[in-house]
Amino acid sequence: MTDYFKQYPNKEGFYKEYGGSFIPPDLQKEMDNITNAYHSISKSHNFISELRSIRKHFQGRPTPVYYCQNLSTKYGGRIYLKREDLNHSGAHKLNHCMGEALLAKHLGKKKLIAETGAGQHGVALATAAAYFGLECEIHMGEVDMAKEHPNVVRMKILGAEVVPVSHGLKTLKEAVDSAFESYLKDPINTIYCIGSVVGPHPFPMMVRDFQRVVGIEAQEQFYEMTGENPDHVVACVGGGSNAMGMFSGFLDIEDTLLHGVEPGGIGTKLGDHASTITFGKPGIIHGFKCYTLQDEKGEPAPVYSVASGLDYPGVGPEHSMLKDMGKVNYGVADDAETIDAFYELSRLEGIIPALESAHAVAYGLKLAKENQQQSILINLSGRGDKDIDFVVEKYGLPEDNA
Repeated sequence: MTDYFKQYPNKEGFYKEYGGSFIPPDLQKEMDNITNAYHSISKSHNFISELRSIRKHFQGRPTPVYYCQNLSTKYGGRIYLKREDLNHSGAHKLNHCMGEALLAKHLGKKKLIAETGAGQHGVALATAAAYFGLECEIHMGEVDMAKEHPNVVRMKILGAEVVPVSHGLKTLKEAVDSAFESYLKDPINTIYCIGSVVGPHPFPMMVRDFQRVVGIEAQEQFYEMTGENPDHVVACVGGGSNAMGMFSGFLDIEDTLLHGVEPGGIGTKLGDHASTITFGKPGIIHGFKCYTLQDEKGEPAPVYSVASGLDYPGVGPEHSMLKDMGKVNYGVADDAETIDAFYELSRLEGIIPALESAHAVAYGLKLAKENQQQSILINLSGRGDKDIDFVVEKYGLPEDNA
């Protein structure tokens, strides 16, 4: 659907009523510079050639699509995975980080600044900074730093400065606040490399465009494997970068149903989940309009998920629009279902998923049970190395709970 990507966002960065840029005038000037540079540089022959070379020779793309024989036998349906866990650095995040860092290099920036939740975006950006010889500063909530310790170590090994965030809930939203504050101190020499399809324009567009490679590859690979398109495509949604990348390859295929899976946490009470589209309403957060979870004062509500990369009280503006258009079905997987799926994929297929991705797997298994004759393609957005200690310590092994 070529026209779709030219139509959304519009020149002001809106996806119908969502998106835009609600930021101070001084910062808007810098955003306009980034937008103009992105449109001119990212379409140039040199940029495209270098990015394609990086994807092939450094990242190891294309990542494969894999048929889960054992899961399919147990649950019914035909279950496939798009293996973004095999992308260099262990998740889909490097797709946009290499693009953003390459753009920063062309703009003459000296330093990359970002937030991270689970640490995958932080690791990917630190990887990109090392590759391009740039400084890197990653802001991370103290709760997430304790939970995702291996990724903190990886970032430091790669040369990044990791800034602990100690205010509020000490998780992803606060990390975004802190990173943005740091960026505002020197927007001339630094670039803010947001970790998802969120934030003021042009970030949601840029991240989506760099992530489109996932969906383009997956559609071609699945068709080559099976001679048809999948009946269902599933991806987890926090901010929504992996899902937006995956869905991009299937938006124009009418017979393929798209499913975004939000974190159901431990209940439906505000503060017990991070299901922004399911339970939220339109509002403004971090300089853009989207579905948000709000408290009684209209402020961003506290959120929770077993997966540190999903606990955000907003969501990508494009997801907000796709929800209203009825183009994507947004559902929920709770913590218990996610942990079960984490172990099912590990034990039956020998693949340990990230807790974020395990939400998509959990939802995909439910779909398989309900649609015995249909194909389900799940975006396995990351690997679970970062989560293994936390999962075993908190939930034990399956045989311990038998």
